[in-house]
Amino acid sequence: MTEIQQDNSNSGGTVSSQRRVLVVEDEPTIAESIAARLGAEGFKVAVAHDGPGAVDGFHTWQPDLVVLDIMLPGFDGLEVCRRIQAQRPVPVLMLTARDDETDLLVGLGVGADDYMTKPFSMRELAARVNVLLRRVERAQQAARTPALGSLRFGELEIDHVQRRVRLASGDVHLTPTEFDLLACLAAQPRAVLTREQLLAEVWDWTDASGTRTVDSHVKALRRKIGASWIRTVHGVGYALEAPLS
Repeated sequence: MTEIQQDNSNSGGTVSSQRRVLVVEDEPTIAESIAARLGAEGFKVAVAHDGPGAVDGFHTWQPDLVVLDIMLPGFDGLEVCRRIQAQRPVPVLMLTARDDETDLLVGLGVGADDYMTKPFSMRELAARVNVLLRRVERAQQAARTPALGSLRFGELEIDHVQRRVRLASGDVHLTPTEFDLLACLAAQPRAVLTREQLLAEVWDWTDASGTRTVDSHVKALRRKIGASWIRTVHGVGYALEAPLS
């Protein structure tokens, strides 16, 4: 792992506050470009180039966020994500060279919060890093001053204080993004929320080009809580509703 030193004098307007980002990418040119852009945004950046180095770097450097490529030497990014999430929950932005929905769902299933398909713009990557960290800050603030306790819909319980979800079969492990998505839908049960509304509320995005991100996270969430809890309104969005008896 290599720590990158940058001039952070022009980092106003971001949530960096010297937040640490671990970039895991085996292509040196891409890794250097990501590190340079995030450094210019005010982040402290370290770079790892393989699976074992990523896990070791995560343990020793304690980053606030990980930018993680799927294809890595040693072992792949999916295994890296499993191992680091087992150490400590952390937001992960996954990078993939293939626009394959199966890969994306597997990535979300092992704890990634968001993904980008190569090639991507460094501007968008920096924006998504800032959004993920703002969401972490909001979740921490909500945990300190929760506006809601628990919501129950039949067998489904959403505990906002502990950020836990339970079904009759037991606890359901959700990523921070999946929990926020479910909580957003649960705040207006049976109401149809558009993809754009969900992007704005959960991801803090105003760019409608990210609607596929919503679809992928809904699919991942359905796999964990059951498809019948979330209704699709084709061409519009999604709604939370109890399964049919």
